[in-house]
Amino acid sequence: MSFVVIIPARLHSSRLPRKPLMEIHGYPMVYWTWQQAKKSGASRIIIATESQEVADACHAFGAEVCLTGDHHQSGTERIAEVIELSLIADEQIIVNVQGDEPMLPPELIHQVAQGLQDNPQIPMSTLCEPIEDAAALFNPNTVKVSCNANNIALTFSRAPIPWARDEFAHTREQLPVSALGLYRRHIGLYAYRAGFVKRYVQWPECQLEQVEKLEQLRVLWHGEPILVLDALMDAGVGVDTADDLARVRHLLQAEL
Repeated sequence: MSFVVIIPARLHSSRLPRKPLMEIHGYPMVYWTWQQAKKSGASRIIIATESQEVADACHAFGAEVCLTGDHHQSGTERIAEVIELSLIADEQIIVNVQGDEPMLPPELIHQVAQGLQDNPQIPMSTLCEPIEDAAALFNPNTVKVSCNANNIALTFSRAPIPWARDEFAHTREQLPVSALGLYRRHIGLYAYRAGFVKRYVQWPECQLEQVEKLEQLRVLWHGEPILVLDALMDAGVGVDTADDLARVRHLLQAEL
């Protein structure tokens, strides 16, 4: 199986400015994400950024970089430009690994690509893992996914889905017994074929996407299936906040 990892690394993150260049044990954060991607079996790894500063930092540690425009609203839109600039064939499997995932297991990168390889009729795949506490279930920063019997996404939401009508009428302090096993956290790791990415960016934003601020809802809105696989292992710690960054520094220290 051949797949290409593209790592969107936008310098001006709204929640944690200059995030790709945040220092972790002597290297920028995006370096650690790139290192994980290198272990996944990818045939090629490209870091996509709008920033010359990020590009220079990535070139310094030996990464391939594609400079993109600064107008993109999502990582997928940035990846579409990389596909065009790099002349990547339509049938090539692309894995979108966010630059703020310095601890993402390489096995998961391979898994999401393999899921697409094994299902040629599906244009896009992603991963999920169980939600095991009520705090995560009701946290809007934890994106939930609900699937059908064939592991095809029904919807993604920041709200707790499915809504346990009887239990939630009385308490929201624990997971409802009636829905145990149904709650899944979406892991923001995507695989798709390059030709599908080109189609995706031609579609306008849909209403659900605008409300939830979840780009994958555009795919469902236009009637395309998304395969959702249970992750083979814990997805690690992504970095959205300064507290996340401190936690990653601590965890990586133990591995050095």
